[in-house]
Amino acid sequence: DVVQSRSTRPRCGQGQAAMPKSAGNRQLAPGVMEKSRRTRKFVEGGVFKLAAGKSPSIKASPKPAAAASRFYPADDVKVPLKRNFRPTSAKLRASITPGTVLIVLSGRFRGRRVVFLKQLESGLLLVTGPFKVNGVPLRRLNQAYVIATTTKVDISGVDIPAEASEDSFYTVSKAEKKARKVAWAKREESDFFDEAGKAKVDSVEISAAKKDAQAKLDSQLLALPEFKDKVMRSYMASRFTLTKGQMPHAMTF
Repeated sequence: DVVQSRSTRPRCGQGQAAMPKSAGNRQLAPGVMEKSRRTRKFVEGGVFKLAAGKSPSIKASPKPAAAASRFYPADDVKVPLKRNFRPTSAKLRASITPGTVLIVLSGRFRGRRVVFLKQLESGLLLVTGPFKVNGVPLRRLNQAYVIATTTKVDISGVDIPAEASEDSFYTVSKAEKKARKVAWAKREESDFFDEAGKAKVDSVEISAAKKDAQAKLDSQLLALPEFKDKVMRSYMASRFTLTKGQMPHAMTF
């Protein structure tokens, strides 16, 4: 190893990076710099000071977005799904027009032929037998469970009662449903059979408003020339059935 002499050794500060100098700043102590002239002028001038009685408006800094966790949550977290669906009434089939005779495919009156009156706000079809012809009262049906026939009745002059055109006219209140359920649970043996041992048939009381609406509508329908024809009345009173060899998809209703 070669030992350097005092004359060849670098002097203090020669081998080190010099600290950058800025105009107007001087070093008060190692690592502590004096304020620049621009800063002193700004502080002494009081440009930043507010007028008396005013408070500075501080804008809230936006919250940083939470970092996504690298792990799945221990419990199932329900996340609401975005639904762009807006419920509206169903579009009526082109083959179903006021006065069209429909064949019911489901429910208590399946196989019966009914007359279509109008479409309600809920999208359901308002139909009737008439009641005096085949026993089908004013009823709401889903168009998915009917077959539209080519037989039509002119009901342009028929006035449908206003109360019968509301969906609430056919619904049962929660209180009434609860009362029926309680009465059903409290039934005894005498409620099932009479004194002769025959089974009793449960009967539901029909409101006077429904009876009046049905009577008004039946009187108008039976006055139409189509229902004065015996063939038409027997056609509406008969039940639709299929026998061996009959294919529904090959039929013209």
